[in-house]
Amino acid sequence: MLPGQELVERALALATVDALTVLVTDTSEASLRWAGNSMTTNGVSTRRSWTVIAVHGAPAAAGVVTASTVDPDEIAAVVRSAEEAARRTEPATDAAPLIAPAGGVDQQWSARAAATDIGVFDRIADGLADGFARSDAAGSAEPQLYGFAQHEVRTTWLGSTSGLRRRFDEPIGSVEINGKRTVDGHPASAWVGAGSPDLTGVNVPAMLAELDTRLGWSRRTVELPAGRYETVLPPSTVADLMIPLLWAMSGRGAHEGRNAFARPGGTRVGERLAAMPLTLSSDPALGGLEYAPFVAVTSSTDDVSVFDNGMDATAVDWIRDGTLGALAYPRSGATEFAAPVAVPGENLALTGGSCASLHEMVAATERGLLLTTLWYIREVDPATLLLTGLTRDGVYLIEDGRVTAAVNNFRFNESPLDLLRRATEAGATERTLPREWKDWFTRTAMPPLRIPDFHMSSVSRAQ
Repeated sequence: MLPGQELVERALALATVDALTVLVTDTSEASLRWAGNSMTTNGVSTRRSWTVIAVHGAPAAAGVVTASTVDPDEIAAVVRSAEEAARRTEPATDAAPLIAPAGGVDQQWSARAAATDIGVFDRIADGLADGFARSDAAGSAEPQLYGFAQHEVRTTWLGSTSGLRRRFDEPIGSVEINGKRTVDGHPASAWVGAGSPDLTGVNVPAMLAELDTRLGWSRRTVELPAGRYETVLPPSTVADLMIPLLWAMSGRGAHEGRNAFARPGGTRVGERLAAMPLTLSSDPALGGLEYAPFVAVTSSTDDVSVFDNGMDATAVDWIRDGTLGALAYPRSGATEFAAPVAVPGENLALTGGSCASLHEMVAATERGLLLTTLWYIREVDPATLLLTGLTRDGVYLIEDGRVTAAVNNFRFNESPLDLLRRATEAGATERTLPREWKDWFTRTAMPPLRIPDFHMSSVSRAQ
């Protein structure tokens, strides 16, 4: 397989149109899976995806072709396909001059692709083995453990006929553990997850202890009806609710009245959205949650443009001190709507709360729910960003500052915008792994939130 940077150079050398951009991403992945207190599968794989973006004519049209081939003899065919697509298609509404190099070739451009291996799981496997042994010795008194650990390193090279040469190595790691136990004849389950770029920050013994605590809460069960409940949301649950908020922050969508950030004659930028001085931000340099500091996209949308590939990605405060601070615009959209360019972030942090921990927030609750995980989240109404979804693997009753029982599952209906408006307490921000969106978005830092009237719209019989 050709080195990624060599593939870029060979493809660019074949250009016969006005401009060409080539992106190559090599992904090295290791995975580990276990079920019923036993390791089941593990493996390491490598894959390549590369895209040619051809620009032709005035006004400019773009043709995009993505391939996974590693045969050097097929490079020309992919380039010609992209160029032919550019010649046939209509002019692009997001057309803009290609980004020119500002600081020369990235320092690591010529280095080999980064890689992972199965050894990255050594500490995790040791921690799990201790958990398996304890469970086997205690029989049904200890949980059966199921889960999945994954580590990826993605190396992306981006080059264009403008002379741009950019590269970034992006490690991503996550561990998810489900614990299942039968308590007094009733099945109980709980989930915990953690993310870390190199997995060194994952503490398996602490995760197993948290699982044991949550499963212990299930020794007593209580059936509750649908309704509105004071609810404490841990950081992982908050992340699963805030990520759809980020994805909805389209400037064009707001100007055209198609999302929750529209108002007559403009957008809601500058409007207060949260009762507390919370800040929702993305930053490619955020410690432990870094992502590529430049745009690298293979298709244009309302929020990103293939013509912006290689442009610096900078920190953005989407909500600043409770006020809507920015919406997402590519260069073309920013020019059209006289707004600042803002690149959708690949991490998300919510800050501005107190230093209170989740435990302290539970201790301060007279009666309410602790909602540990969500799943099957879907958008119901883009105009209000109303979401629906189900609870799963752990809804617990809080009474007099203590978790006293597990309760039945619910379907919920809530908008993250309304949650920010109604939240009465935010605790300390910490790195967390979303459960619902983990396959698409892992880099989050969130506080626990207190919602005085979280809407459980109906009872769910899901286990």
